[in-house]
Amino acid sequence: MKFGVITFPGTWSDADCYYSLKEIMKQDVRYVWHKDTDLSDLDCVVLPGGFSYGDYLRAGAIARFSPVMAAVERFAASGKLVLGICNGFQILCEAGLLPGALMTNSHLEYRCQWVNLRTENSSSPFSNRCGVGQVVRIPISHHDGNYYADDGTVAALERQNRVIFRYCNAAGEPAPDANPNGSLHNIAGVINEGGNVLGMMPHPERACEEVLGGADGNLVWGSIVDFLRGRRG
Repeated sequence: MKFGVITFPGTWSDADCYYSLKEIMKQDVRYVWHKDTDLSDLDCVVLPGGFSYGDYLRAGAIARFSPVMAAVERFAASGKLVLGICNGFQILCEAGLLPGALMTNSHLEYRCQWVNLRTENSSSPFSNRCGVGQVVRIPISHHDGNYYADDGTVAALERQNRVIFRYCNAAGEPAPDANPNGSLHNIAGVINEGGNVLGMMPHPERACEEVLGGADGNLVWGSIVDFLRGRRG
């Protein structure tokens, strides 16, 4: 199995993702420059957090037109796994690979803090190590993480069980005061219709060792590894 971590100008979580995959999960991984177009050797592509192209225009709006994104679109269409974290989630929405948009936080503040997430779907390639209703603790770090979509899209996401993670309190309740950015329905992460593309605002790469404050992020990385291992038989 081989992972690719995409680096855009302004990306700054690429090294953290690389470390999590290489040193913690013991996986084969390489960096992918934003001008690269060959992803054929990879099983999973990660779009990390950061401020691609300075987040000019809108977060992810310029990165969406990088040469690598056409390759990511083909990669996703082939059924391979794509994970967008924070700015990566924003880019995937801008590219149309995920529905909705990430708007400015409702309180207009940049938030860098640990949050609780309730697992809503444990059968996806990204959450199979979690149980339905399991609360995981993973940090956020964003100014534009307020998930928005029209009523019909949100209803479809809920009906099709495509909300993977939802902001909640320690008891697993999606209470308003547990929502760090104003996201509709406390949504923290969603998948596409094919189930092979996940966008999430929290950073699993920042929760890969207890010395960092917790290792729940490894549930996401480990789920991907388990899925790919099972796919290979």
